[in-house]
Amino acid sequence: MPRRGLILQTRTHWLLLGLALLCSLVLFLYLLECAPQTDGNASLPGVIGENYGKEYYQALLQEQEEHYQTRATSLKRQIAQLKQELQEMSEKMRSLQERKNVGGNGIAYQGNKEQAPSDLLEFLHSQIDKAEVSIGAKLPSEYGVIPFESFTLMKVFQLEMGLTRHPEEKPVRKDKRDELVEVIEAGLEVINNPDEDDEQEDEDGPLGEKLIFNENDFIEGYYRTERDKGTQYELFFKKADLMEYRHVTLFRPFGPLMKVKSEMIDITRSIINIIVPLAERTEAFAQFMQNFSESNFHNYTLVSLNEEFNRGRGLNVGARAWDKGEVLMFFCDVDIYFSAEFLNSCRLNAEPGKKVFYPVVFSLYNPAIVYANQDVPPPVEQQLVHKKDSGFWRDFGFGMTCQYRSDFLTIGGFDMEVKGWGGEDVHLYRKYLHGDLIVIRTPVPGLFHLWHEKRCADELTPEQYRMCIQSKAMNEASHSHLGMLVFREEIETHLHKQAYRTNSEAVG
Repeated sequence: MPRRGLILQTRTHWLLLGLALLCSLVLFLYLLECAPQTDGNASLPGVIGENYGKEYYQALLQEQEEHYQTRATSLKRQIAQLKQELQEMSEKMRSLQERKNVGGNGIAYQGNKEQAPSDLLEFLHSQIDKAEVSIGAKLPSEYGVIPFESFTLMKVFQLEMGLTRHPEEKPVRKDKRDELVEVIEAGLEVINNPDEDDEQEDEDGPLGEKLIFNENDFIEGYYRTERDKGTQYELFFKKADLMEYRHVTLFRPFGPLMKVKSEMIDITRSIINIIVPLAERTEAFAQFMQNFSESNFHNYTLVSLNEEFNRGRGLNVGARAWDKGEVLMFFCDVDIYFSAEFLNSCRLNAEPGKKVFYPVVFSLYNPAIVYANQDVPPPVEQQLVHKKDSGFWRDFGFGMTCQYRSDFLTIGGFDMEVKGWGGEDVHLYRKYLHGDLIVIRTPVPGLFHLWHEKRCADELTPEQYRMCIQSKAMNEASHSHLGMLVFREEIETHLHKQAYRTNSEAVG
């Protein structure tokens, strides 16, 4: 029994020592942040040899002020976390003292094997290890994947809409706005004040000053929540005059944000092979090539096959036709409209041997219905908007994907048993879900499926024909527009009655 008391006294001593060290750290951080930074040898830029106007110094002062505000916010968060750790250590010390008292009375203590790790940081890191952040998880089907939602500084692109939310909207709820603002600030803190283990190099500005990123350099981000682990954030930053992107991964394990990694990504030399299988559809192909040329892409190769059309077969041939080593591939369809920004997203979210990119396409409704109040529908470029009545996120489609050639060949490519259109993309998607690669699934703003007429053949069985009509209706128009078509006669009758009543009152 004296031996147990000696061990408890030693633990209490070390806990008190740790408590004192944490208090000292809080005081040191406060003094360090508040102390003015002076440099006797420093000189104002532009004093010798160059002339700078008042606007330059105002901009410089504003940039420094924003930087210190960011640092102050970060410091407040660190102090809050330290206070939380101090409180937990105090509770542990009280618990240890209670155990000592109980043990002194001759009562043995049995620890709970199921209790959480005693160290808070150890527990939080264990949450990251259990989440699908650094390595993919084997999933049973396509319904098991947790998709990302994407966001910019002003908008969120979301899959789950219900009856009130929109595919593209500003974050209305204050908690969502505060969450995204905090995440972007945390990402900037990681970039502007990197740790020694971060995979990024210090860069200087045009005048030799330290390069500071701000919220205007934020390009796009993705987030998703695993309900039993936490929320993962993928953030991308870029200076307008630089070619490299900065990528920061953060994870909130239902607690403080924790940095997973920070790296620099150079996509300037990343070639993308856009592979489009095609049979007939010459008019749609002409429209696709027009969009392709407008994006300043002119290098293409035509591979002809004299056999029955098979989409998977065509993509397999296109993937294997490249004989110059590793390359990033974008499997595309002739009805797809994509932007140059989307291709950058493709480059940023696919990594050989690590992850594949499965963006969710925004599918446009029939323009003849969407723009029925106009004489003719507007040009295609003006139809590319994310609105509830203009289209929907095609979250049941897996045909558009960006992946490296080596991953595609390793996993075995497409299933050649699938004939015609459809089915082969789901089989390939499931292969990746069953493997170790991370699948990035998120809606992206620069990828659209253009509406085209869907024909339901007479040869279909009654059940197949019914399903075909249902699919056609889903792609034809929004719920409200279809309702207007269904009740058109009732609406016209009402308008006639209103007009008759108005005329009668005017005559009377």
